[in-house]
Amino acid sequence: MSGPALKNHFSHQSIHEGYYTEGRDLTEVLVKLHREKREKECRIAAEALVEHWETRTIAHADSEEEGFYLEVMEQRPEIKEDVIKLIRDHDLLRMIVADVKQRIQKDGVTQEAIDRLKTILLLVNIHNHEEERILF
Repeated sequence: MSGPALKNHFSHQSIHEGYYTEGRDLTEVLVKLHREKREKECRIAAEALVEHWETRTIAHADSEEEGFYLEVMEQRPEIKEDVIKLIRDHDLLRMIVADVKQRIQKDGVTQEAIDRLKTILLLVNIHNHEEERILF
């Protein structure tokens, strides 16, 4: 069973806005540090950003999949295909975060890692809007 915040459109939207804004702001800091070639601080920022996506966004996705999505599909079985697409978005997010984490550990903060972190922002933004449109 999912918590009440996931079921309420305004609360759910606030969760999305919160983790998206934090991720965007951390990404901007990371890009600035990388541009300034502040490698030590850049790595700290990149690791913090990966942790952010894992503990805030992926944790949120996990809770949606474990309860909320199932409950909505029970009430509205016609949206099953759309929910499958939303779950695929979550899977892509998990894959990209894991890839970035591995790249940072192996090679440090490269432009490729930053590009992938920017991709996460785009994916999360599109996903959140689609999820709210479909489910609420």
